[in-house]
Amino acid sequence: MTVSTVPPEEKSTDGQPASLGLYVRTYLAKVRGGDMGALPAILGLIALTIIFSVARPVFFSAANFANLLSQGAAVTVIAMGLVFVLLLGEIDLSAGYASGVCAAVLATLLTTHGFPWYVAILGAVVTGVAIGLVIGLLVSKIGIPSFVVTLAAFLAFQGAVLLLIKGGTIISVDDPTIKMINFDGRFTPLQGWILYGVTIAALTALQLWKRTSRARRGLAVEPMSVIALRVGSIAALMGVGVYVLNLERGRNILFSQKGVPMVVLLIGILLVIWTFVLSRTAYGRHLYAVGGNKEAARRAGINVDAIRISVFVICSGMAAVGGIIAASRQASVDPNTGGSNVLLYAVGAAVIGGTSLFGGKGRVLDAVLGGAVVAVIENGMGLMQYSAGQKFIVTGVVLLAAAGIDALSRRRAASAGLR
Repeated sequence: MTVSTVPPEEKSTDGQPASLGLYVRTYLAKVRGGDMGALPAILGLIALTIIFSVARPVFFSAANFANLLSQGAAVTVIAMGLVFVLLLGEIDLSAGYASGVCAAVLATLLTTHGFPWYVAILGAVVTGVAIGLVIGLLVSKIGIPSFVVTLAAFLAFQGAVLLLIKGGTIISVDDPTIKMINFDGRFTPLQGWILYGVTIAALTALQLWKRTSRARRGLAVEPMSVIALRVGSIAALMGVGVYVLNLERGRNILFSQKGVPMVVLLIGILLVIWTFVLSRTAYGRHLYAVGGNKEAARRAGINVDAIRISVFVICSGMAAVGGIIAASRQASVDPNTGGSNVLLYAVGAAVIGGTSLFGGKGRVLDAVLGGAVVAVIENGMGLMQYSAGQKFIVTGVVLLAAAGIDALSRRRAASAGLR
């Protein structure tokens, strides 16, 4: 009998030594089988960045890079919440105006009632959670389709925003803490590099822990070369980003505007929290199970109604956070807050990033990648002086392409399964 000299942590599922070549072949086989994940969004983001950087060199300037991050923050956060709803094959058409209602609650509590910033934020988030709870109950307990419920809410919330801010009044948000979120809050260059170092160290530790944990249980693990390549690529991209953001982008030397915007940290924290919830908790497993096959999940003992209610609560709660970020960026709330193209861009961000409209497939990271694509399109086309109509057409085509790729991927996966 031959004894293998390959350590367990270096073996693949078929007992062969894991290697970068094997990993690449396995990944390409998954792509050919229809599991493309976020690959289209990543390739699209790279292509768009190159195109706009060549067409308008100012696109990758420090000032525009910071503006791009701030510009896409609210849509990205709302898209994070929409991922949970889409995982069940449901839809929430009210998320945009729900964020506007919560932003109006925030502004009203700050200005009209004089509450401190933390009470105003709590009031806005509680409002979002209450909205999600009502929508979830109507969908799961009464049985009204989510499209109908959220369309009705979409219409009603437009009126609610007008009532809260008394018609067409613009309410200024002057609280310095609120404005720090996405208006003038920045880390110092040193703090930015410290945050960068902590993030990369944590990412490296997490990757090694996952590898060790899987090896301990005798499961297939990724080659160290793959982990090194992944961490190195992320470190390089983040390093360039921090370097660019630490450049002076203010025109007035008396008021420095260099440093990483604080909203970046907020999005990073939300990404880590919700990724952990979906990938490392029983709730996340139940959510994917219900999204994959609701009846099978019910027979397995999962409380399907509770899961369905919870995703709308999370979605509207994240819409509230998005509304706070939008109010911070504008330093005000008006009748258009949360309206216009916010919902379309948020749904587009989730789908473009790789979340399926058919349910059962998606990650919170998809919202971040898709949000980056949407922000780059909006920002880059604005620099190229494209009209609003042209922007909408291009964004619509990109969304249609993403949905088409998802549908074709599912068809290919289904045909491969039949074979």
